[in-house]
Amino acid sequence: MGLWSRATFFLFFALLLLNAFHDKFKAEAGISSAADRRFDLLKSRVGRDKTHAGVSFQVLDDNSGQKWGEKTRLGTESIGEGAFSDTKYVFKRSVQGVAGYRTEYRRAGEETKGSNSRQSDPYLDTSTFALSGDSAHNQAMVHWSGHNSSVILILTKLYDFNLGAVTESSLWRSSDYGSTYTKLNDKVGSRTVLSYLYVCPTNKQKIMMLSDPEVESAVLISSDEGASFEKHPISFNVLSLLFHPAQENWILAYSHDSKLYSSVDFGKRWQLVHDNVMPGRFYWAVMGLDRESDVVHIETRIAKGRAQYVKCRAQRCTEANKQYLFPGHVDTNSLVVQDEYVFTQVTKTGRASYFVSYMREPFRRMQLPKYCLPKDMHIISTDEKQVFAAVQEWNQNHTYSLYISDSPGVYFSLSLENLRTTRGPTGNLLVDFYKVEGISGMYLANKLVDHRVKTFITYNKGQTWALLPAPATDVAGNSIHCVTPFCSLHLHLEMSENPYTSGPITSKKSVPGIIVATGNIGMELSSANLGMFITSDAGNSWRQIFDEEHNIWFLDNGGALLAVLHAPTPIRHLWISLDEGKKWDRHTFSLAPLYVDGVLMESESDNHIITFFGHFSHRSEWQLMKIDYKGLFTQRCMDGDYQTWSLHNKGELCVMGEKQIFMKRRPGNRCMLSQDYSRIYSSESCQCTAYDFECDYGWERRTDGKCSPAFWFDPNGTAKSCSAGQSFLNSTGYRKVLSNNCKEVGRNVYSPRRQGCRSRPPRGLRLTTGSGELSARAGSNVTFMVHLQDGDSPRTSVQLDFGDGIRITYSNLSRADDGIQHAYRATGIYRVTAAAENSLGSDSCVLYLHITSPVERVYLSVPLVASRGKETNLTVMVWPSHIRTLTFFWWIGNSSEPIITLDGSISYTFQKEGTNKVTVQVASGSTVLQDSRDITVKEFFRSLLLSFSPTLDEHNPDIREWREDIGRVVQTALSQVAGVPTSQLLVSLSPGLPTTAELFILPDVLTPNEHKRQTREELQTISDIFVSLLNQGLVHFELKVGTRVSVYITQQTLAPLVDSSTLHSGSAMLVMICVVFVGLAAFFIYKFKRKIPWIHVETEDSREKEPEMISTVSQKDDMSKVNLANFPSEKDFTEKQMDARKRGSMGRNMDRIVTREYPNCTNV
Repeated sequence: MGLWSRATFFLFFALLLLNAFHDKFKAEAGISSAADRRFDLLKSRVGRDKTHAGVSFQVLDDNSGQKWGEKTRLGTESIGEGAFSDTKYVFKRSVQGVAGYRTEYRRAGEETKGSNSRQSDPYLDTSTFALSGDSAHNQAMVHWSGHNSSVILILTKLYDFNLGAVTESSLWRSSDYGSTYTKLNDKVGSRTVLSYLYVCPTNKQKIMMLSDPEVESAVLISSDEGASFEKHPISFNVLSLLFHPAQENWILAYSHDSKLYSSVDFGKRWQLVHDNVMPGRFYWAVMGLDRESDVVHIETRIAKGRAQYVKCRAQRCTEANKQYLFPGHVDTNSLVVQDEYVFTQVTKTGRASYFVSYMREPFRRMQLPKYCLPKDMHIISTDEKQVFAAVQEWNQNHTYSLYISDSPGVYFSLSLENLRTTRGPTGNLLVDFYKVEGISGMYLANKLVDHRVKTFITYNKGQTWALLPAPATDVAGNSIHCVTPFCSLHLHLEMSENPYTSGPITSKKSVPGIIVATGNIGMELSSANLGMFITSDAGNSWRQIFDEEHNIWFLDNGGALLAVLHAPTPIRHLWISLDEGKKWDRHTFSLAPLYVDGVLMESESDNHIITFFGHFSHRSEWQLMKIDYKGLFTQRCMDGDYQTWSLHNKGELCVMGEKQIFMKRRPGNRCMLSQDYSRIYSSESCQCTAYDFECDYGWERRTDGKCSPAFWFDPNGTAKSCSAGQSFLNSTGYRKVLSNNCKEVGRNVYSPRRQGCRSRPPRGLRLTTGSGELSARAGSNVTFMVHLQDGDSPRTSVQLDFGDGIRITYSNLSRADDGIQHAYRATGIYRVTAAAENSLGSDSCVLYLHITSPVERVYLSVPLVASRGKETNLTVMVWPSHIRTLTFFWWIGNSSEPIITLDGSISYTFQKEGTNKVTVQVASGSTVLQDSRDITVKEFFRSLLLSFSPTLDEHNPDIREWREDIGRVVQTALSQVAGVPTSQLLVSLSPGLPTTAELFILPDVLTPNEHKRQTREELQTISDIFVSLLNQGLVHFELKVGTRVSVYITQQTLAPLVDSSTLHSGSAMLVMICVVFVGLAAFFIYKFKRKIPWIHVETEDSREKEPEMISTVSQKDDMSKVNLANFPSEKDFTEKQMDARKRGSMGRNMDRIVTREYPNCTNV
């Protein structure tokens, strides 16, 4: 199927990469829309709407050859009712300039009369121009300024697919509608390689061109339609441009490194707007909606799959001027700003929620039927202040359902199920849904029915759908036996990716009721046996006009039709009809067959010019053929040249609530239509019926056409703002179709009815956060939303207890509609309670909110050596401190399952001797940090506390790596002095200052078990040796040149030399007596503290009230509060621990048996 193919492979490749001129009804990924844009290096820079830059197109070619031109005035061959009439041509060849060939025609039986042809016969004036020297160029971008301008610009390029860059380019300009072209390479710079061409949509005289970034980064600017250019260097590589819809000099530029720039002088100077911008997710202000015209709507990526909606001014997008209009994060590639609406999407726990802002009001959640459970949503259209959305429901895999909203875009009702969808070349979703131009409420859609795709039509904006009737005869006049619903006409509704082909279906606002489309007749839509079909009465009847696929355009403001065969072979004929496709005249537009790559025209112009561009062979140069079709007409249309026709739906004259009569040119008249003639002759409102209304939210249409409530919907529910003594409009289940002009006569059956309000107790109270998250950062504002399903809202008070000792009360629930903000200063889990109450009852609900702060650092504190069979305390310290908002995962040894706790300390018993790795992971939200330590497990060992000369403290950075390195140095020094193998020594430095360490003396691993007693004695001997050496100052090491550090003994600790027995010595007994004495003294002071005058007691009442914390599991109301200020910080705890060690020293040679434990320093 490739009429527009030249060098088939290259053309196909270019069209795959093209993403331009998408119709408004093509949907993109995430929440997307007709205004959404995708950008790629080889794609056309033609925007989908008029604000997008570059009315230009890329086609692929692989041609070379000689330059030639022709100018021809051609006669016609009329085809009507199967009759052909022959035309003979006499050619005169010219070799001067580019004038090339000139032809004159004569009819059969007439003598040649040179140039004196019969001017009353329809004719075309054509001229051809070849772009000399560009035969190797394989891409072209063509632009016609339009609006009666005679200027055409063509950029041809040689794109090297191996290098991925443009290596050559030529710029051509015509100022006579394409009769001749001038090469402008000298004006832009002979060495300049151009990559893209953009045109300002609000001033077609302003042109911007980009140089290839591989050569230089610059923009070339013209204000006179390319007659002259100024070059300005830029510091970034442009990936796409977006022009302002009203200000011709304002441009947004998106770079390859995801940065957005703005210019207010048409590209001469650029300023950074924002970085980390998602591609295609930036939008200019919509005039009349945004207060400032320089506002930019941006989606910025902040993490994988997460983004923020940012609104700021293009030239002043500082942090102070940014607005974050959506509370919380949104999904990436979900922001769509289109007309009056802003859409976005948020996915949580695997389910997506969709939000809309109408007229720039606060965002509201889009309400689909309760059990629709959407997996995906795409915005199709926002025309006429109404949203059309394609929704993939939970039970759909390859189809979507069509939903239509109310004006604010919040409440949606089902219109059509199982829409056919496909994927475009870039993976974008394409929905088979087409809006017919010129007829309000008329749409076409392809629906999957019993595994067959069929085409349906609606005249009332989706309230009823019907199959298309097949033509009565084929193109040859043979009868077609096709009876609905078993057989019908099916149409291809895809929109053309190429802006210079018509696509499979076309209609035009200036000629309402005429639709031309590619399709087939049968039980289902097929790609075989395709033909061209036309309707001139808005789809009530159809005729076949060709039995092959053609591209068809509207000429003369819709008064004429142009058809070109869609084939992979070169052609030299085109077809034109002046009577709605009933009769076609064949015209020869080229003496040699041409591979047509595209057709360029200005449909709303009075100049009647068409430009064909293509090539004669696979090695020829680009050929541009100008065709002036004014010779088809004899005069401008007068009043007598028109006739009327009535719009109807299978005989029903009331369509969209009114009877409309349209005007059109009488078939066969060869007069030119004016742009401003009125198409609508008369309009008369009709009496409303059920099909002038769509079913309201929560209602479904039955087979008899009436709307009834869905099983999940309560039609008797009233608005929460309705108070006793007031009244409200209660839905009858019907919602008038927007743009429908029917009038209700007599009793209003369908419109909402006024109903009195009654007092009701609050019911269905619900408390949520504005972002939907159940966690927040400490110090940030949290917005709480209080929802009441039913109740007398104006007379219902609500109290919100934030759980931190602060409560707030509203006497009227409606005052809290915008949310209630509160900031928490401390981390923790807070129990937030909402209670609603009026004179008839009350209701309450609870929300548990996690307040966290980022975890910056974790430190695992464990003993270097532990006793087998005895509990060992494992503690992790977290900075900054958190209160029961963290989860701890403990991996010990080779265990495949972790121990999970909510506290930062556990006790663990090691059952086997050896080395065990302990790893703790601390999870805070999506952030996970970890720390690991090795613990040597022995049945018995000895340990000594060490201290160092003060010099070491001056060089202590207090990091783990430094402590490990110093420990190894001390271990080596001790081994060398005492002659003890390093395998029996371990040294562990403690964090903090002053620098201290612990020496562990381990038994020889080669000692048999039966010699344990001897080994214990050996360890005691080694310990005594170390005590003696350390006391004499014989252990030292060199920290660096000139810096010597001495090692001393601080305290001899108690280590288990036997499994469970105690060695009773005189020193040990003395220690026990001292401990008992201190305990009795402490008890005495505590018991009689109020009677001892010199002891000052600070009561709890003198302290400032602290926030109330709750457990992660439960908390009773009568539980006592814990004052967090009483807990020491990690640093204070470590210092107190070190001081305690020093104060508790009872002598360097004391024999004791202890299990070394580190305290838990995490606030809980």
